[in-house]
Amino acid sequence: MYLSLIKILIFILFFIIAKFLIYALIFRDDIKAACKRDPAAKSFWEVALLYQGIHALAHYRGAHFFYRMRFYFLARLISQFSRLITGIEIHPGATIGRHLFIDHGMGVVVGETAIIGNDVLLYQEVTLGGTGLEKGKRHPTIGNNVVIGGGAKILGNITIGDNSYIGSNAVVIKDVPPNSTVVGVPGRITKQEGKKMEVSLDHMHILDPIMQAMQELEERIKKLEKK
Repeated sequence: MYLSLIKILIFILFFIIAKFLIYALIFRDDIKAACKRDPAAKSFWEVALLYQGIHALAHYRGAHFFYRMRFYFLARLISQFSRLITGIEIHPGATIGRHLFIDHGMGVVVGETAIIGNDVLLYQEVTLGGTGLEKGKRHPTIGNNVVIGGGAKILGNITIGDNSYIGSNAVVIKDVPPNSTVVGVPGRITKQEGKKMEVSLDHMHILDPIMQAMQELEERIKKLEKK
């Protein structure tokens, strides 16, 4: 009896190791991208074995393959299993580009018709959701090199332009042009001097257009008082 139990445990351990070796081989570019973007990452193998964002992305790739083959039930079964073990829900019908990094990841939701470009960074509790019961394209399209902060909600068939930066807890329901920063509820757009946004989440330097307007108004009042 004990010998059989040991054999079962060895088989399970071998299966787990083989699974992660396959992950590391197939998704090595995604893993390397995560290593570059996360200062807490200590090694390639730490990311491959322990980062739920990588595991969720790997499960999505498999589920998306079956979804495109019209094995819808199997695709959803894989995605729901992934949600159970990672806390990240990616519909198998979504379209995801290269080098997506989901940091922390708990509570992330990506809808069926969402499109995510290359080199995108998502933080925890991000929602790429729909706004109604209509059929067809009803989820956001995210451009390349976009950063979406924790808790942000991007809703409806809208487009977030390349190199844009969505602040934490922002609610975005309108298109966002490239090279923009969006903050607040509802989301307000401010340009970062038309420059490409770096892939980071530097809260200290996010520009709020309302605060900018208030500061400009305060400066004008001071000048008028001096006169």
